[in-house]
Amino acid sequence: MQRPITPDNRRWWALGLLATAQFMVIMDTSIIGVALPDIQGALGLSQSGLSWIFNAYVVAFGGLLLLGGRLSDLLGPRRVFIAGWAILTGASVLAGVATTAELEIAGRALQGVGAALIAPSALALLMGLFGGEPREMGKAFAIYGAAAPAGGTAGVFLGGVLTEWVDWRWVFLVNIPVGLAALALSPRLLPSAPARRGRIDLLGATAITGAISLAVLGIVRAPEVGWSSGETLVSLAVAAALLGWFVVLQAVRRDPLVPLSIFRVPGLSGANVVAALLGAAWIPMWFFLNLYLQQVLGYGAFEAGAALLPMTAAIMALMVGVTGRLVARFGVASLSVSGLAVLAAGIGWLALVPADGSFLTDVLPATIVAAVGMSLAYIPVMMAALAGAAPQEAGLASGIFNTTYQVGSALGLAAMTAVAAANGADQVGDAAALTDGFQAALAGAALIALAGAGAALTLARRRRTADAAPDVPAGQPA
Repeated sequence: MQRPITPDNRRWWALGLLATAQFMVIMDTSIIGVALPDIQGALGLSQSGLSWIFNAYVVAFGGLLLLGGRLSDLLGPRRVFIAGWAILTGASVLAGVATTAELEIAGRALQGVGAALIAPSALALLMGLFGGEPREMGKAFAIYGAAAPAGGTAGVFLGGVLTEWVDWRWVFLVNIPVGLAALALSPRLLPSAPARRGRIDLLGATAITGAISLAVLGIVRAPEVGWSSGETLVSLAVAAALLGWFVVLQAVRRDPLVPLSIFRVPGLSGANVVAALLGAAWIPMWFFLNLYLQQVLGYGAFEAGAALLPMTAAIMALMVGVTGRLVARFGVASLSVSGLAVLAAGIGWLALVPADGSFLTDVLPATIVAAVGMSLAYIPVMMAALAGAAPQEAGLASGIFNTTYQVGSALGLAAMTAVAAANGADQVGDAAALTDGFQAALAGAALIALAGAGAALTLARRRRTADAAPDVPAGQPA
């Protein structure tokens, strides 16, 4: 007999729904990779136009995360979560049935809009459900966090299966049944919250969305058009100007999109720097490992996706079974430092892969080490970025975390793509040259992870210093 959903276990069912949302949001960034050649042939896309099938999602997702977080705080995270799923599901229908390049790109952009509403509201809901239970919060974050790497790898694997044996359109249509289930279950499982009084800072939202979108666009396009090209320089210059304008607006407006006071929350800024460095190390590692498996070892798309499953399984098992307990015992600071250091070691090991390498001896053990590092680092970094934020700012804090991780990922991937190309990775068909390029990019990603460990160590020391500082009596100089 099926166990009924009671108030005691409802939040664990809700956690399953939130983890599914995290899984799908990340999966949608990777599932189209294998299908791109088929999409190009079916819709007659140019090579530059084809890149927009990927970029449209990333730009919309990264650009709107802060607005999604603010809307979650004002309107209630459940409402925004449901709205995000409605948009994502409808956009998936559009992308799945599109017969022109314009409709396909529009569908992908709208998928990014839906994801930008889902991601911060899901984290805000998670904090609301488990924030008052420290013993269970670590476990809940571990389950939620494990969904991210699972979604990334599942996207590659599932994309290969659907493209090869069904049809490329199903890399979009697969979202529909999941979206409909989420829309049906959300009102029953997720707690509601009354809307708060406040206005949406549309001017600020426009400024920061434009700044992040242009920055991400400039970064992801730079390896193709050149870092010194007019397109790249203009994109980044306008992004910087919009960012400066946004900061000024937030300082003078009565109801800012991002109250600057949130950055006075102890450790929030530092934790988000660490999050950006974590994304800038992990995503290039995953990307170039995929290329090495396919372009050097000769794996097909399906085989490459399958080769990543041990790493993903290790991350999920460690996050769910180990990380939460370690956080409770050692704290987020120590685990962040050690996790990023282990991740740097694993990526550094991968940087030694030879042109005639073997998966079992050269790839598998290194990916397991990297998996241990990621499983130790991701959850503590996320918890540190959200800790200390007031309940009414949980959506905003989660939006900031997601934004810094996504922008860090885009920046790291673009930079390491340039490093790889400069060292031979643009010589497709030459296994030795490709390997040299991939090794250089992986070595760079390892250095970024090491920098992340250093940043986490600095943050931990500052926290210990602040905790040890004596209280100063009122009226006496500090």
